[in-house]
Amino acid sequence: MKPGSFSYRRPRSVTEALDLLREFSGEAKIIAGGQSLVPAMNLRLAAPGVLVDLGGIPALSELSVDERGRLLAGPMVTHARFLDDPRVQAGWPAIGKVMPYVAHEAIRTRGTLGGSLCHADPAAEWPALCMLLDASMTICGPGYSREVGAPDFSVGVYETALKEGELLAGVAFPPFAPGWRWGFCEISRRHGDFALAGAMAGLRFDAGVIREARLVVFAVEDRPRRMDAALSHLVGHAPAADGLAMAALSAATAVSPRSDLHASADFRQDLVLACVERALGDAAGPEPIGAAR
Repeated sequence: MKPGSFSYRRPRSVTEALDLLREFSGEAKIIAGGQSLVPAMNLRLAAPGVLVDLGGIPALSELSVDERGRLLAGPMVTHARFLDDPRVQAGWPAIGKVMPYVAHEAIRTRGTLGGSLCHADPAAEWPALCMLLDASMTICGPGYSREVGAPDFSVGVYETALKEGELLAGVAFPPFAPGWRWGFCEISRRHGDFALAGAMAGLRFDAGVIREARLVVFAVEDRPRRMDAALSHLVGHAPAADGLAMAALSAATAVSPRSDLHASADFRQDLVLACVERALGDAAGPEPIGAAR
């Protein structure tokens, strides 16, 4: 399979990239890692007239920690860099926990944060992870920039808050206080495939008691869904098996799964139950559930 004909542009600055998007409005498509776009083009599911490659803009590949303790990531940072960076492992271990499940190693070395977020596949890990970690996105347009929170960036299947002529310029992850523990579970037919259902959880402990709790369920509806309310009864208590099971049941009954060729809605609902309970058990830690911490 081969793509249709197209023109290729490789700008050297964000301003130049925005100028190209304006010049070729309606024809241009941004390419980041190309791990989703190129296969779609080869199958003739996408046929942009102009490809605007962001790989020539060094600022978009930066990964740093600012004076406020935030992790700042350009959209061209690859999945593999997050997995290998010691600052990420120390300050944002949830990212390191999830990255090995993003496709396969070869794809992780080419695929990018921005490419995944802007593709907005409901089964992708990055949109859910950004939602779990309260990330914010910087969007640039001609002569302006704006901030969008992760819950508002993905708006539907393959749909984002980006408007015509805009591009994702960066993602900021806030720092987390000590005491947070993270859990993750996704179920797919094979390792590296898109998930049929998945859950990510965060629990903040103090003196063995859960003080805050977060939950995101993904791959079952048209975008990830933050479901902290399902964990409200856990706050103020030490983790216990029956409480985690109750939280999983609450989350599973609250989602409205979609059916497709890969799984029925009923099957996905069962998977949510399993994923949430496993993710919470992962976050609760290796000690016997309910024991002093």
